Amino acid sequence: MAVFPSYQSHAKAFVLGTLLALAGLGGYFWLGPSSSASESTVTVYKSPTCNCCSEWVTHMREQGFSVEVESRVNVQPVKKQVGVPSPLAACHTAVVDGYVVEGHVPAQDVKRLLRETPEVRGLSVPGMPVGSPGMERGGRREPYEVLAFTAAGDTSVFAQYGRR
Repeated sequence: MAVFPSYQSHAKAFVLGTLLALAGLGGYFWLGPSSSASESTVTVYKSPTCNCCSEWVTHMREQGFSVEVESRVNVQPVKKQVGVPSPLAACHTAVVDGYVVEGHVPAQDVKRLLRETPEVRGLSVPGMPVGSPGMERGGRREPYEVLAFTAAGDTSVFAQYGRR
């Protein structure tokens, strides 16, 4: 099964592959941040049957992001291709302005990432913590962290929600 079956997806794969190749050469190719969420298109790779991923897409759109959804029966090849470390994996993977957004990362943190443009590969909310965007369940909330990660796999806490 091809990871990127359509022409438009082939173009995205080429661009993403080029960015990753340049990152692997020691530098991180950067086109610069967009000035607002509405100018940044988030491409989300998710299972066609995952409701919590669809809820996260809704969250991102409500916060002003343009979102394109690429359904995949198996999202693991995309995670590997964009450099998500296994311990940071979640149910869906997104790419925006050269950054990876893994899992149920709040839109406000994605906006901050795009505004501050740190030298990281992306952000992750590992697993599926209850109370994170798309994982709201009857008002219950688990504490969780948004982790920034580098191409080398180093992590740091980008944001915290609830008590830890």
